[in-house]
Amino acid sequence: MELEVRHLRALCAIADAGSLHKAARQLGMSQPSLTTQLRRIENALGAELFSRERTGCRPTPLGRSVLSRARPLVSGMASLVAEARVAAGLADGPRLRIGSTASRALVGWLRRLRNRLPGTDISLHMDVSANALLRMLAAGQLDVAFVHEVEGCPLLVPEGLQRRVLVEREPQFISMARDHPAAGSPVVELADLAEDRWMVDPTVDGEWDGLRRVLGAAGLNPPVLHGDYLTAASLIAVGEAVAPCQPTSGPRDDMAIRPLRDDPLAVRLLLFSRSGAEGPGAEGTGAERPGAEGAGGRDEVFADLEASYREAALRAVDYRRWLTAHKSPLLHAPAA
Repeated sequence: MELEVRHLRALCAIADAGSLHKAARQLGMSQPSLTTQLRRIENALGAELFSRERTGCRPTPLGRSVLSRARPLVSGMASLVAEARVAAGLADGPRLRIGSTASRALVGWLRRLRNRLPGTDISLHMDVSANALLRMLAAGQLDVAFVHEVEGCPLLVPEGLQRRVLVEREPQFISMARDHPAAGSPVVELADLAEDRWMVDPTVDGEWDGLRRVLGAAGLNPPVLHGDYLTAASLIAVGEAVAPCQPTSGPRDDMAIRPLRDDPLAVRLLLFSRSGAEGPGAEGTGAERPGAEGAGGRDEVFADLEASYREAALRAVDYRRWLTAHKSPLLHAPAA
């Protein structure tokens, strides 16, 4: 078997994700398929590239050597494809390619951007992995990336990226069944959830590690279910699990969302762009074309995101109460 770029991309994804399960999710393939592919790659090279451990996959010395050569090749190929697509689409008008993890602010942000940039082709690429989005941004496949960073689990930020902080510390609330005993309190104690099953998506960068750190610090070791949050919502509604959630989450008749005492779980919300570009889309994707220059700059794109996040935050009743209690500047729109 001859190695191809897709094989190298798979190796990089496994190394970055730290597990076959997470890497398969990022690559859009099943874990058994990725396991088979890795086995074939290792057979072709004649040695193991990753040691399989209970907590995940770790590169062997040979694996680290192969990865050091594979990364620039994968990055170079991604840049080649992105630049070729840009060159092929020059006549199609300006573009703004957005990458994002899940957020209630997205709808308002896209609406504001479309109003601000009429005639601009605005695309959205969603991913549970913030690190994957940052790699796409560094490779020229995105113009901006809106991501969250779990407290205590810093993101792997490639060189050449510039960040702006939207929210320095956003508390993570807890979602539970409407008839959960703790749902009657405006603020929930971690100890009140000690007997519950917790649900977490291990493919979200830092989420499981952050939750494990907080539960461990509280002396709790509850049963944990691993799965996506769409499945989690169904389990939570019938009282089978509780889970961390964004404070901007919308209300549901069968679910309660409450803040945790002292806000032990938190994330930082960040907007990344490439350093040196005059604005999102500046590298041949439209900022230099008539009508797009200035309007699609970093400041304007960030201001639209900030306004959209504030809108989503104030719409969530429990989060608005939290913001009021903490005298958050989000309660007040900046001066025009």
